[in-house]
Amino acid sequence: IFVMLACMDPGDEILIPEPFYTNYLGFAVEAGVRVVPLTCSAENGFKLPDASEIEQKITRRTKAIMICNPNNPTGYVYSKAEMETLRDIAINNDLYLIGDEVYREFVYDGKQHHSVMHLKDMDERAVIVDSTSKRYSACGARVGCIVTKNKAILDTALRFGQARLCPPTLEQIAATAALDTPQSYFDEVMGEYLARREAVFEGLAKIPGAFAHKPSGAFYTVVKLPVDDADNFCKWLLSDFNDNKETVMMAPAAGFYATPGLGTDEVRIAFVLNAPAMRRSMEILAKALAVYPGRTQ
Repeated sequence: IFVMLACMDPGDEILIPEPFYTNYLGFAVEAGVRVVPLTCSAENGFKLPDASEIEQKITRRTKAIMICNPNNPTGYVYSKAEMETLRDIAINNDLYLIGDEVYREFVYDGKQHHSVMHLKDMDERAVIVDSTSKRYSACGARVGCIVTKNKAILDTALRFGQARLCPPTLEQIAATAALDTPQSYFDEVMGEYLARREAVFEGLAKIPGAFAHKPSGAFYTVVKLPVDDADNFCKWLLSDFNDNKETVMMAPAAGFYATPGLGTDEVRIAFVLNAPAMRRSMEILAKALAVYPGRTQ
């Protein structure tokens, strides 16, 4: 929220590819900023829309573009060409380019993460939002940072930072020590996430009507399911279904979209359990879909 407050005034607009991290919308509301979604779909792997389509969304109130790379909730990793397209749009339209890069270490399949800070001629426009929470599996630590070469943005963000009564001192000390974590740790974690991803997709392949694009980053995937309403299905899983006293919890994907009506047949699956447990979860999901009253196929 400090970045939005530092870069924009109430009534300004920010372009964000959807589906996106749900809290962006809450931050925007608190900052008085209007989110303008750039709709991406599972059918094309959640790639960015064409440059012309993005530029059609720009108005005199547009001040920034924000991306999560790799993406939450889709796991999509933006290509170098896509990042350069965003750079050109930002320069040509006098916009900031904000990159939420909390998952940048977790990129698979030979893909490469391209940071907004590495884009040419973007020193005054590029801003990174980062955190220790996902990198070190320390979601409760609440330690993050803003990175930019634009001193005006940093100075303004520091002023807003006074709204925080107390810093998380112990967590900051731990986060500083964590910066020395060797690459071998990330290699091991990525290997585990890959095993979990494969377990999920092996299971999804056995479910008629389920469709998902295999993610190349983070530890999420958005899955289309043959259900009339994913929100109702996820509630039903928790309240009315079990298989040997086990069930699964997923996030309905409609909450990740700003456009009404999108994502109503989609869920986000997070690879937060070990591979055998993810495999079992897909078995439970398949059994649940077989008896769900709102199944559409």
